[in-house]
Amino acid sequence: MTQRTLELPEVDLVYDVHGPLPTADGRPPLMMIGQPMDASGFQAQVTLFGDRTGVTYDPRGLGRSTRKDGGVTNDPEVQAEDVHAIIEALGAGPVDMLASSGGAVTALALVTAHPHDIATLVAHEPPIDSVLPDADAVHRARVAYTQAYQDKGWGAGMAAFVAMTSWEGEVTDEFLSRPAPDPAVFGMPTEDDGRRDDPLLSDLSWAVPLYTPDIEALKASPTRIVVAVGEESVKVYTGRTSLALAQALGQQATVFPSHHGGFMGGEFGYAGQPEAFAAKLREVLDHA
Repeated sequence: MTQRTLELPEVDLVYDVHGPLPTADGRPPLMMIGQPMDASGFQAQVTLFGDRTGVTYDPRGLGRSTRKDGGVTNDPEVQAEDVHAIIEALGAGPVDMLASSGGAVTALALVTAHPHDIATLVAHEPPIDSVLPDADAVHRARVAYTQAYQDKGWGAGMAAFVAMTSWEGEVTDEFLSRPAPDPAVFGMPTEDDGRRDDPLLSDLSWAVPLYTPDIEALKASPTRIVVAVGEESVKVYTGRTSLALAQALGQQATVFPSHHGGFMGGEFGYAGQPEAFAAKLREVLDHA
């Protein structure tokens, strides 16, 4: 693995290249991106794809990538330009990409702005409100967990976040009227550490779920887009957004093993099924 830094006017982007460039087998590099997760979340998949040159990176302001623009918000269109700059720096032509969660939203913005950067995009559970019939209610639930975080800290915010993202079906008045969950019930701390800069629980990343994809541009792109959903996620928020986005693009979502973090090992306490996930990803990429 080679760690590289791409120095741009607004940010120093740190990315990792796992394997040779140009690639040994002539296949595109396999780039894996997330948000707010950094490169560390893809360790298991990089290992399982040892036969391919892999690329991971830390989004601006997260992990090792240092912002110089004074900004604190996470915008998928801005991050798309960062990923575009890395792909150009690789000099290896279009990449294949696994993009998960907020990273999948970044990837959709990238395909829209630079349609020749990605050969095959596997967009795994992108959290995009606009494709849902209950988008307004979903955002009200987001406002509620963000307020819980602002009022009482990380444990309270994360408990409310988990309650929202694990709710099955449309967000209803019944859900919105429930009392805030007790963090202790979820095994989360009840004390307040005083921080309010969490990219998941604050409003710093609201631009991600509030991004509106250009469906017609995505349909017209030469990129092969595969919308992926975890088999355990189908009824909850990111599963519903995946199914709705796939329908808008005129396809059926491709079902992958496990849940929203299905590609990860147990190093983050949210173990998926990384081997089964990799096998499905390989199948999808090999049938391009």
